[in-house]
Amino acid sequence: MKTELIERLALGAFVGCFIVMLVMVLGSYAKGPLNVSFNGVEIINAFFGSIVVGWAFSLTGIIYDREEVPFPLQIIFQMGIGMTVLFIMAIYLQWMPINLGIGPIITWVVIAIIFAIVFWFGFFIYYALLARNMNKKIELSK
Repeated sequence: MKTELIERLALGAFVGCFIVMLVMVLGSYAKGPLNVSFNGVEIINAFFGSIVVGWAFSLTGIIYDREEVPFPLQIIFQMGIGMTVLFIMAIYLQWMPINLGIGPIITWVVIAIIFAIVFWFGFFIYYALLARNMNKKIELSK
């Protein structure tokens, strides 16, 4: 159990940092790398904020171990908590441009949802393939 918790925390931190760095790089390319600069506070906030958000998504993934909970509710549970933590961190760390009006906020939310869906499907496919390979090995060992 402790090993699984450590694995979930490590994976959440890694994926969270990866996504935030990817967004920062893509944003820098969109604006022109020479036109963007990040100060130390922004980098520290991005680092720790991405870890907290990554943990929210990874730790809530434990719901998938509960077979009595229907799969759609598992997804809603994980995405609901993960996105709530993301939005709280985004407002607190000023990642979301709340002072620029509703348009940029909607754009930010849509992009965040797209990233969450893409990564969720990536993990879903990975674990489905892993389960399929394990099932094949079990069948071959009989």
